[in-house]
Amino acid sequence: MLTYELDEDDVGAVRLALSPLCELGLSIRALTRPELYPLQLPWVRLTEEARHELDQDALLALVNDGLSTPDFLNPRPTSPLTRIDDELDALRHLDADRFRQQLVEVHGELPAPFRGDPRQAIDRMVDALAEYWSVAFAPHWPRMRRILEADIVYRGREVARAGLTGMLNGISPNLRFADRVLSVTLHTRLHRHEVIGGHGLTLVPTMFSRRVSAPIAAGEPPMILYAARGQGVMWEVGEAVDDRALVALIGRTRTTLLHAIAEPASSTELAARFGVTTTAVNQHLRALRDARLLTSARYGRSVLYFRTDLGNALLGG
Repeated sequence: MLTYELDEDDVGAVRLALSPLCELGLSIRALTRPELYPLQLPWVRLTEEARHELDQDALLALVNDGLSTPDFLNPRPTSPLTRIDDELDALRHLDADRFRQQLVEVHGELPAPFRGDPRQAIDRMVDALAEYWSVAFAPHWPRMRRILEADIVYRGREVARAGLTGMLNGISPNLRFADRVLSVTLHTRLHRHEVIGGHGLTLVPTMFSRRVSAPIAAGEPPMILYAARGQGVMWEVGEAVDDRALVALIGRTRTTLLHAIAEPASSTELAARFGVTTTAVNQHLRALRDARLLTSARYGRSVLYFRTDLGNALLGG
């Protein structure tokens, strides 16, 4: 059990953000134990051939048998628009002692691929991660990111609806917030109580965690990783349904779009999914929003669209 005691300033500094590097590091879990991540099995299979040329020894040395990763792969994001290039550049300048210490904390000893000169080992790790991103993540990241962003927008709406306590307690049964104390039930034997003292709290959704988790090191600003909503639609192919009445009412294109927004999505993502221009998609989305079948919310530079209760009702949901 990990408990964080928040003061008034900490409560006001709770934020949600995402980290591409964190997602990249956690995804190695799905490569080592794919059966534990059934929602991401299509991604594992899609990228299998491309991953053959990677430095797999270096990548697999970043995860232990219990699926823990070193804290340096879980940077606390500082912006909703965090870029992988910036995070990899920062990782390349990682302190050598911290690099070795955190690998030993995870494995009990320094893994063979990272023995020897620590700067060369760090370069090898960063090069392996950069190539891994290029072949396995970059082609799919826009859709992955939209799911993560949609979760963040949803949590923000939950704060407005149920308050901060309601939002936090709705994330996972393993996360509980009461009387300014956040209790995190971990899968490890770690027991620690920390008084945050003005450092705030960062919540990070991920597609590669089955339950809530937190960095290992004590004294760091707290960050909670949790499973993002909507992962099931990442690779989903919609089932055929009888939409003839709805098509007659609003047209085939708008009916298709309404189905596609089972989870929040941006016009850019929808345009890429259906192979049409963003301008064309925006025209239909605005019409659906004007008809109160959709609503929208801005996240960073993106506008995410959500189905309303009326939209769900029209689809028989």
